Amino acid sequence: MKKKMASVVTLQPHAKEDFTSYLGMVISLGSWGIMFAGIFFAYAGVRLAAPSWPPPGVPRLPVLLPLASTAVLLASSGTARQALAAIRQAKRDEMRTLLAATVFLGALFLGLQYVLVASASQSGLHLDSGTYGSVFYALTLFHAAHVAAGMLALLWLLVRAKDYTEHDHRSVRMCTMFWHFVDGVWIVTFVSVFLL
Repeated sequence: MKKKMASVVTLQPHAKEDFTSYLGMVISLGSWGIMFAGIFFAYAGVRLAAPSWPPPGVPRLPVLLPLASTAVLLASSGTARQALAAIRQAKRDEMRTLLAATVFLGALFLGLQYVLVASASQSGLHLDSGTYGSVFYALTLFHAAHVAAGMLALLWLLVRAKDYTEHDHRSVRMCTMFWHFVDGVWIVTFVSVFLL
């Protein structure tokens, strides 16, 4: 009588680590999302309570410069997504090129943000210019700090690019998730602060 062999399920080598990394990043992004949501809700409360927005005598924020920044950041999100797709197809050199493009676009975004903050300051809008100035500087500078952190992570990916394969690219995936989150936060910032 032959014994039946129990079927063995084999997982991919990095499946458990992939899930743990993904879950950790989702939790991290959730906590950052709550933090940014708190800032946006505080801003909404202040704005709804104000009799007029912007307050009288305070210079209005420009729209074209932040719109250009938005386009740059959206493009960088696209190159980050393509970089992840490239390494999933074992195209390491293409991934490296796309990551470098993402870093470049991130630096361009930060440069445009510097010009935006400098022009707002020159027009008379300062951090101590009441709630309007506080909201503008808090949201744009806090977001810029997250973009800078994301760029450092992308640079780290570039340095370690030879370590990633189509089977093991967790770090690329995690950094891409963070970059998309930063992009999403900026879109909400742009719409709520510059358009509404």
